[in-house]
Amino acid sequence: MQETNTVIPLREHHDTDFGEPRRFKVYTARQLDKIEPLQRLDEEARFAMDVVASVLPFRVNEYVIEELIDWDKVPDDPIYQLTFPQKGMLAPEHFERVADAMRSGDKDTLNQAIAEVREALNPHPAGQMEHNIPQVDGERINGLQHKYDETVLFFPSQGQVCHSYCTFCFRWAQFIGDNDLKIAAKEAGQLKKYIQAHPEITDVLITGGDPLVMKTKNLRAHIEPLLELEQLRTIRIGSKALTFWPYRFVSDNDAADLLDLFREVTAAGKHLALMAHYNHWKELEPSIAREAIRRVRATGAQIRAQGPLLAHINDNADDWARLWQSQVELGVVPYYMFVERDTGARHYFEVPLAKAWHIYRDAMKQVSGLARTARGPSMSSHPGKVEIQGITEIHGEKVFVLRFIQGRNPDWVQRPFFAKYNDEATWLNHLEPAFGEDKFFFEDELAAMGG
Repeated sequence: MQETNTVIPLREHHDTDFGEPRRFKVYTARQLDKIEPLQRLDEEARFAMDVVASVLPFRVNEYVIEELIDWDKVPDDPIYQLTFPQKGMLAPEHFERVADAMRSGDKDTLNQAIAEVREALNPHPAGQMEHNIPQVDGERINGLQHKYDETVLFFPSQGQVCHSYCTFCFRWAQFIGDNDLKIAAKEAGQLKKYIQAHPEITDVLITGGDPLVMKTKNLRAHIEPLLELEQLRTIRIGSKALTFWPYRFVSDNDAADLLDLFREVTAAGKHLALMAHYNHWKELEPSIAREAIRRVRATGAQIRAQGPLLAHINDNADDWARLWQSQVELGVVPYYMFVERDTGARHYFEVPLAKAWHIYRDAMKQVSGLARTARGPSMSSHPGKVEIQGITEIHGEKVFVLRFIQGRNPDWVQRPFFAKYNDEATWLNHLEPAFGEDKFFFEDELAAMGG
């Protein structure tokens, strides 16, 4: 086990400790040649980056470039892999097709190649478009997803971008400018009406993109009406701002207003959970990132941390153990270790389920009980969130032990089931039932639901 550095205790800071508001400067695919550290790369590597960035969304800001990436360790630096396109993120045949079209200089040929490659990358996995978007009076309410009874997801149109993009993002289709692939609400009032019509809903997850790219006044317009709903117990905000732009909570012009909004939510008797996305312990190292955590927690909000297990970034137990232990010491609750979803650059990042379980188990062995709140490895699949609980042998057959953490039918939750061991499987649909069964227990009911 590698030595784990001690987390430096937080101290009280005054606003002046962090100076004037930092200017937010962002680079997209069109400005790749303006990112100075990339000039260290040879021409072939920069061309490969252009090819991948033409298919998968790219966006990074100056804070990430200057504070989170160790450029002496590129290309192996985990935050570099997290934010910058790599040739291997496209399958060889897809890469060569787009590269040839780019070299040809024919814009129509290039656009057609890009569109067809994107379609092959499963832009909306797990039935997001077909099964999760609700209907009222036969009309789809775009901008909402309602997969599990208690929780509705809300995609405000002003929050469908991020401070930087993750290269593994399972919602990459939100960011490529194709309105047919985008989930976004155009009307603020739809969410409240939908919740009122569904008394089973107790939780709202405001997601994106990243809702915290919005100005606080716009976020407030979505949240304040929800505080009147007695049935609503929890408001969650999915965000990576604590990593990609911690100044959002510290020195941005409306940072104080944002924290005031958080206090209003907790004062109204609602539980406010900031669902933070962390992929590596390096994201917790900068003092501004720790100060942002301290300020959010001071409002009464709870920070829960989740992220996928990813080849090239965090596919070892020591990094996860250090991440979870650091989070606990900073007052952040480890929540989920996810399996990389079957979309986008999945083949570059995916880890076999057997390896994922061993990494999870070996990381758990290194931390105290307070850090063992992270559930996983968990697949957010079409039938629900399926957790790998272990690998064992029953009656001479080696099997995966699985269970639903969440299911399209609540009766599936916590039910154990078994799959034949497969050391190459990376997703639920690669698994077969164990013990001679011809299907998993939920398959007939899922099919009846239209799945």
